[in-house]
Amino acid sequence: MGAFLSLAGTTSRKSEYNEVSLNETCKRQRMSLSFFEENPRLIPSLPDEISIQILARLPRIWYFNARLVSQKWKTIIMSTELYKLRKELGATEEWLYVLTKVEDDKLLWHALDPLSRKWQRLPPMPNVVYEDESRKGLSGLWMWNMVGPGSKIADVIKGWLGRKDVSDQMPFCGCAIGAVDGCLYVLGGFSRASTMRCVWRFDPILNAWSEVTSMSTGRAYCKTGILNNKLYVVGGVSRGRGGLTPLQSAEAFDPCTGTWSQVPSMPFSRAQVLPTAFLADMLKPIATGMTSYQGRLCVPQSLYSWPFFVDVGGEIYDPETNSWAEMPNGMGEGWPARQAGTKLSVVVDGELYAFDPSSSLDSGKIKVYDQKEDAWKVVIGKVPICDFSDSESPYLLAGFLGKLHVITKDAKHDIAVLQADLRDNLGSFSSTSTSLLGGSFCEHSDSQEELETVVWKAIASRDFGSAELVSCQVLDI
Repeated sequence: MGAFLSLAGTTSRKSEYNEVSLNETCKRQRMSLSFFEENPRLIPSLPDEISIQILARLPRIWYFNARLVSQKWKTIIMSTELYKLRKELGATEEWLYVLTKVEDDKLLWHALDPLSRKWQRLPPMPNVVYEDESRKGLSGLWMWNMVGPGSKIADVIKGWLGRKDVSDQMPFCGCAIGAVDGCLYVLGGFSRASTMRCVWRFDPILNAWSEVTSMSTGRAYCKTGILNNKLYVVGGVSRGRGGLTPLQSAEAFDPCTGTWSQVPSMPFSRAQVLPTAFLADMLKPIATGMTSYQGRLCVPQSLYSWPFFVDVGGEIYDPETNSWAEMPNGMGEGWPARQAGTKLSVVVDGELYAFDPSSSLDSGKIKVYDQKEDAWKVVIGKVPICDFSDSESPYLLAGFLGKLHVITKDAKHDIAVLQADLRDNLGSFSSTSTSLLGGSFCEHSDSQEELETVVWKAIASRDFGSAELVSCQVLDI
C-alpha cells in the first residue's frame, strides 16, 4: 500500500519527489511499475478479494493516479464491478459536472469533487460536423429570424453565413444535457443550423465519450429529466420547411438496452384555447423547463413570439398512466422564469426549488413549491450573484450532498459553487456552519432576518478565464 499511496499524491511524498532529479523520479516509477507488473496480485501479500475491497473504499479522486500503478490496477479501476461494490458499501460519491463555453463557442466539461474541492477537466466532446451546402443559407436565416438579432446565437449564425470556407464548422449549440445511470449525455442541438438527432455519452469510469443510439427526431433546446432510471426528452425545436418548429413530441432512453421509446406528445392544452386564429398562428407553444418531481415529470410551458414569452402553466407526465395532465394552476402560473423564458429548477431532498431573478442580474430569490397550498414561497430572499450581464447563463442550480447549490461567478470572475444551508421547518439550521460568504463574493445579507434564513458557503471556486456557464449535472458513482 505504501507504493500506491506515494503514487496517489500525498503531501509528504509529493514534496520528496520535488527534491529529486527528473531522471531519478523516472527510475523510481519504472522500478515501482515493474514490481507491480511482475507481481500476480493487486497488492503484495494480500488476496485480490481484499485488495479490491480496499480500492473500493478509496476516494474516487485517487483513481486517476491509481490507474498508473499497473495494467492490472487500471483494469480493476475501470471495471463496473468495482463501482457496483462501491454502491453496495455505500461509498459512492456525488460529483458536480459543469459545462462551460469558451472562445469560439467551444464547449468544455469540468468535474468537481466537493470533498477534496479538486477540479478535473473531462476529455473534449467529439466534433460534430454536418456539411450539407443545400441547407447553407436559408436554414440559418430561419434560425436567425426566430431567435432575434439580440441573441448571441444569432451572431454566431450571421458570422457563419458570411464565411466562404465550406469546411468551417458552425459552433455546436442548443444541445440538451442529461445524466442517468452514472453517465453524462449530450443530446441534439444545432450543427450548421440543422437540428441533430445524435446523442453522446460520457462514461466517467472509462473517462471517454461514445456515440449512442440517436433520437428519433432532431431537436435543439429540448428539455431532459430522469424517471425510473430512464432519460426523458421533451419538446425543443426542429427544422422544417417553414423554419424552426416547436416540438410537442417526447421520447425516453433506456441506458440498459440503449434504445429509445416513444412517449405521448405534450397536449399543450392551454395553447389550444387562444381567442383568435391570429394569436394561435403568432404565439407558438414551447416547453421552457422540466423537472422530475414526486415520480412524475413537471414541464412548465410558455407561448412565445420572439422575444416575448407568455407563461401558460404547464403539464405533468405520469409514467404509470403514460399520459399527460394539466399542471396545478399555482404551480404553473407561479413557476419563476429566468432569462429568455427558461424555468430553472431542481429537486433537493424531495423539495422543488426554482430561481426567481430580479429585473437585474445581480440579485434574485429562491422559491420552493408548497404542494398543499399550490403556491411558490420565497425561502431565500437574496442570492449572492454578482452583475455580469454579458453572460447568457449567469447562474445554475444543482442539488447534491443533500443541499441546494448555486453555481455562478464571483467578483473576481471565478466560477464558484455556493452551498445554501437552509433553516428547516422546526426552526433550526440544517448545518452547524454559521459563517457567511467571505472573500470576493458579493454579499447580500442586509437584515438580521436574512441572516437567520440562509447561510451561504463557497465550497469551491476556480478561475476558468472568460468561460461562461452553460449547464450542470450531478453524478453519484
